Amino acid sequence: MTGAADHRNPIVSIVALEKHFGAFRVLHHVSLDVFPGEVVCLIGASGSGKTTLLRCINQLAQQDSGAIWVDGELNGFTIANGRLHRRSEREIARQRLATGMVFQRFNLFPHLTALENIVEGPVEVLRRPRAAAAEEVQALLARVGLADKAGHYPAQLSGGQQQRVAIARALAMHPRVMLFDEPTSALDPELVGEVLAVMKELAASGMTMIVVTHELGFAREVADRVVFMDHGRILEQGPAEEVLLRPREARTQAFLSAVLG
Repeated sequence: MTGAADHRNPIVSIVALEKHFGAFRVLHHVSLDVFPGEVVCLIGASGSGKTTLLRCINQLAQQDSGAIWVDGELNGFTIANGRLHRRSEREIARQRLATGMVFQRFNLFPHLTALENIVEGPVEVLRRPRAAAAEEVQALLARVGLADKAGHYPAQLSGGQQQRVAIARALAMHPRVMLFDEPTSALDPELVGEVLAVMKELAASGMTMIVVTHELGFAREVADRVVFMDHGRILEQGPAEEVLLRPREARTQAFLSAVLG
């Protein structure tokens, strides 16, 4: 665990979140606070709503009811005269910069080098001078252990290296919160460790992180808090050791027993 969490004011606050896909309720009255410097790992079976929750935080999906605040701002809406007003797409794009998202798939541009993939956002979105942005990107590539791969194209990189480029790409936008959606699930087993090592370094540096993962060893070592989700609900949460080693709920016990064999 990082031990870096600041429990005064949450940086992400989720209240009574509901999300449906047609008649299927994906998220059911989900409430969760995440504090600056905290690492929160979301665990649970596939289909339990973990990814949808991340996508709502990042505004890639819009909730049907409830509210999310990120860095003190209400996601997607303003309040005027007691009524909610939908933000413009430009405002939503600005809000989205507060969160950096790392997906299962790397989604790198195949025709751009590692450096070019990362520098695109700071230059095109943040309007940074290209030379200054490229210098910062070189430092980010060194941070994720890829200082010598700046000129390599995605096809020349392993899956683990591509995912590390994707992490650097998210960091280049200076997010307040990093969101990871099963970032190792698409990797060969021998490549998982190199990505988790980068995530551990980020956690140790004090980065606020919300991580959807099946890597329970990582959760136990790094998470300040583990949240177990089942059928769109938060069923149990607490310190990593408590939830993973001494779960209270029968459903959590059954899940962990199945995963850990």
